[in-house]
Amino acid sequence: MAQGLLIIDMQNDYFRGGAMELVNIDEAAGKCARVLRCFREKGAPVFHVQHIATRPGATFFLPHTPGCAIHESVRPLPGEPVIVKHFPNSFRETGLKQLLDAAGVDEVVICGAMTHLCIDTTVRAAFDLGLQCVVVADGCATKDLTFKGHKVSAHDVQLSFLAALGTPFAAIRSAEECIAA
Repeated sequence: MAQGLLIIDMQNDYFRGGAMELVNIDEAAGKCARVLRCFREKGAPVFHVQHIATRPGATFFLPHTPGCAIHESVRPLPGEPVIVKHFPNSFRETGLKQLLDAAGVDEVVICGAMTHLCIDTTVRAAFDLGLQCVVVADGCATKDLTFKGHKVSAHDVQLSFLAALGTPFAAIRSAEECIAA
């Protein structure tokens, strides 16, 4: 099985001082960076996904802003593709599937943000496209949510979405488990 690394939306707006700071984003970025180094050392394919907001009223990932840039911790190297998307699903109206096919990738290792949105929709889409998926649990971040006046902590959001993705959509592993594999 040929693995490829998919780093989703690790962009400045999710970090301290950004327009949509996530809980534990620095820790998740560190784990993403470790997995990224491992893939680069192996010469395995790496794909970066960058969300650029085009929806009216969007408040983050605005075009031509510093917040839209990919964070320095996982900055792409020359030759590493950057897939620009405008929807939570990294496959929707992008050439991601074609790039994975061209690289012979049939298993994607996924990390990034936000767990409850872009990670979730991309994993489910990848599964539907016949790809095997591994989610780097500690290499993903999310935020507190509110439902009907009830606050759901980022910790609970993270656990809930990872638990839901674990059967049957993806294997859920730590960064260390991914590096050791």
